[in-house]
Amino acid sequence: MADIQAVIAALDVFSRAPDKSSLERANAWLQEFQHSPDAWATCNVLLLTPDAPAPAKLFAAQTFRAKVTYDLNQVDPANLPSFRDTLVAALERHHAGPRAIIIQLCLAIAGLALQFPAWTNAVQSMIDLFGRNPATVPTLLQFLTILPEELTNNHKIPITDDEYTERAASLLTANSKQVLELLSLYIQASGVTHAVQAQVFDCLRSWLISGEVRVTDLAKTPLFACAFEALASDGLFDSAVDVICELIHETQEIDDNMFAIELVVPRLIAVKPQLVNQRDDADKIRGYARIFSEAGETYRILLLQHPETFFPIVEAIGECSAYPDLDIVPITFPFWMRLAQTIGKKPSISPLFLDAYRALMRVIITHLHFPPDSTTVSGQEAEDFRSFRHVMGDTLKDCCLVLRTDTCLLTTYQMITTALSRSPEAISWQEIEAPLFAMRSMGAEVDPLDSDAVPKIMDLIPSLPNHPRVRYAALLIISRYTEWVNVHPEYITAQLQYVSAGFEAGDSQVCGAAGQALKYLCQDCKQHLVDFLPQLHTFLSSTGVKLIQDDRQQVYEAIAYVISAMPMVQAAESLRTFSVDILAQVHAVTIKPTPATKQELQEAANGLENLEVMLHVIQGFGEELPPACQTSCEEAWTVLNAFLAKYGADYDIAERTTRVIRHGITLFGDSALPLVPSVVARMSFAFEATAYPSYLWIAGKIIHRYGSEENLDLRGSFQEVYERSTNSIVSLLQSKSPSDIPDVLEDHLRMLACMVPAAPDIFFQSSAFPLAFRTSMAALTLVHTDIIFASLDLFSLILTHDCLNPNPPVLPPPKFPIYASAIQSVVEKDGFQFLNYLLGGLVGDFPEDSISTVVSIFRAISLLWGAQLLSWLPAVLQQLPMSAAPQQAQSQFLSDVSRAINEKQYDKVKYAILSLNRASRKARERRRAGGLDR
Repeated sequence: MADIQAVIAALDVFSRAPDKSSLERANAWLQEFQHSPDAWATCNVLLLTPDAPAPAKLFAAQTFRAKVTYDLNQVDPANLPSFRDTLVAALERHHAGPRAIIIQLCLAIAGLALQFPAWTNAVQSMIDLFGRNPATVPTLLQFLTILPEELTNNHKIPITDDEYTERAASLLTANSKQVLELLSLYIQASGVTHAVQAQVFDCLRSWLISGEVRVTDLAKTPLFACAFEALASDGLFDSAVDVICELIHETQEIDDNMFAIELVVPRLIAVKPQLVNQRDDADKIRGYARIFSEAGETYRILLLQHPETFFPIVEAIGECSAYPDLDIVPITFPFWMRLAQTIGKKPSISPLFLDAYRALMRVIITHLHFPPDSTTVSGQEAEDFRSFRHVMGDTLKDCCLVLRTDTCLLTTYQMITTALSRSPEAISWQEIEAPLFAMRSMGAEVDPLDSDAVPKIMDLIPSLPNHPRVRYAALLIISRYTEWVNVHPEYITAQLQYVSAGFEAGDSQVCGAAGQALKYLCQDCKQHLVDFLPQLHTFLSSTGVKLIQDDRQQVYEAIAYVISAMPMVQAAESLRTFSVDILAQVHAVTIKPTPATKQELQEAANGLENLEVMLHVIQGFGEELPPACQTSCEEAWTVLNAFLAKYGADYDIAERTTRVIRHGITLFGDSALPLVPSVVARMSFAFEATAYPSYLWIAGKIIHRYGSEENLDLRGSFQEVYERSTNSIVSLLQSKSPSDIPDVLEDHLRMLACMVPAAPDIFFQSSAFPLAFRTSMAALTLVHTDIIFASLDLFSLILTHDCLNPNPPVLPPPKFPIYASAIQSVVEKDGFQFLNYLLGGLVGDFPEDSISTVVSIFRAISLLWGAQLLSWLPAVLQQLPMSAAPQQAQSQFLSDVSRAINEKQYDKVKYAILSLNRASRKARERRRAGGLDR
């Protein structure tokens, strides 16, 4: 009784909705209770007690389902028959509902039947018990529906493949004929309700999906005709659609199911007029669209081989594609895509299918039209429609595959010219924009050598109406057709003029499209645009200042592509021209006698972002710098250093400047070496002052690039940034939790990981090493995949370092004993806490892919600190949450690790770790799939 009252009290917490901690405690207690052997008896009493609260009964049923899946080994095999009888009796008692309890009990009985071979007549006994009384038939149908689903989908039940095969054959295959007969009996029984008939269809679908009912057998029963006849019933329509779709899907082995297909197709064609009769009922059309599309996909080979018989199915799908409800239209798209792929492999094709895809193309372009009155459309609806247009664009590509791209482009071209031939007041912008969008979608299929359709489109663009939506669409066509333009450079001048005019538009979207068009034009046609560079520079000086930053950035990126196509000397001079403009702007802000305004700083940051984009595209000029770059490195650093000294406390300035420095490292390479100590020093002091992670990020990149250089000033700067940053993070962690500074910890970890191989003398011999070890441990507490990997990788570098190898293959470096002593010291001091974090993460939030690194680290500790590990382990395991590391798994882990260390078989540590992780994962999956959230 105490357990019963405790369960009821814990469940009552949920009905009162108190504070979060109370809910969490109650949930944890209930989940822990589900694990316990006492739960069997307690839940039995709850289910059979008439006045027990409904939530408690549901929890009891859910618990039985969970324990059948995970804990059936807790039941003595001799007691399984009585347990089965308990479940069946509970199902009888609750046959009238609630439905949630019926489902949980059916799941439990199905799971038990799978694991209880001695119950040889499980299905028959359930039929005998529940199948003769009309009041209990719905419960039987629920069980028969769940049985194949549970056997097929519940992979957590602990049985072998051979056992599963044997039991599935006994429970499903051996009973499929009887179930089919039973369902045939129920579907046309006297007085049968729609609710029971719908259950019959749901059950039939379940057995079809499991593959246990052959369609050829089904076609010989009344169920076959009843499914199609049920389409006329509002109450049965959805269930009938589900069954018919599954029935058709199961005939995909054409040769084996031709008998059934010959019965299905006439019934499908007989249904086709309903697409007109039910046109005002979107739900009915959706169901018909599912049926015809399933048939089209399943029978597409037959469609092509026997169009005289099967083409009405294509016509029906075409009608569904033309339906105005855009939630229904995409149901048909997979059919059109797969049919197009099949047709594309055929040497010839029936004109019927060509006509079908021509009609489809026109239908899709009609669907592409924006609504006439956008004020009636909500923001989310407009966004959904814009997204769906791109999906429809993919279907236009399917049309190109069948009809040829040039044919489709000429059709859309003709739509536009026909509209333009009318008087301007008789044309809506949607009539022009929709075909333009279609042209853009089909652009990916354009042949760069096309000389028929694309020239007409390019000649048409300058004469289009000056409507913002039309201009936007036309600019995006230019950006999509730039590979074609590269082969036809005579169009470049006209297109540059059209794009430049787009920047003058008052509409921000048009400006953005112009920027995109210019970027791709310069990227794909860069060889042809070298002579236009002065014109682009002038454009930046005049119009560029009026653009918003995103558009201006695209212009700089476009220019960078052109520069990248120039000869090296000329490219360097051009890059210097644009870089000097930007750096002069930064310098002007820096030397202002009064503090810069927020706007001035933003403009400087934008300029650095533009420079970053250019450097990213151009990359570098090789080891030998061209003359124009000889002094650029020092000049640039002089500007950036002063800028950071004055405004480095601004987060955006820090981000933008360090990103430019990152690309500067790539551009200048070894030529920057004399300046690197100054750069690292600036990053060190800037991080100490601001705690911005970008300063550590760039320091790590510099150490990675120049770490092998034997330069005293450089190595001194490395030590300084290492020690200052580590001390700063220690101070930060005194007032903040690791979750408050995840970016700082991640970039610090990555900087340290660069330092271990590049400068181990600095890393291990510094007084900062023990502090860095502790701050890196703190990072293991974060639920952040990248940070966990960064931290584990660093610990792996430390704890598997060559200096710890007791049998080095060659004479080790003289400082190895010093490094080993430093590592030994931190492990002895912090090893217990580190092990806590390591195993806590293993059974907690560490990503699955990190297990191999955990194994590597744990093996190293076992090998080098075996005695300490065994002394730490019991207390560490005791602190692990039982919910993630069950007691049995903990005991097994301790035993396995002790044996591996005592027998000096350290490779076996891996299997101990994997077993603990597997047990933990299973426990967590059980909780996620546990009854409380069903």
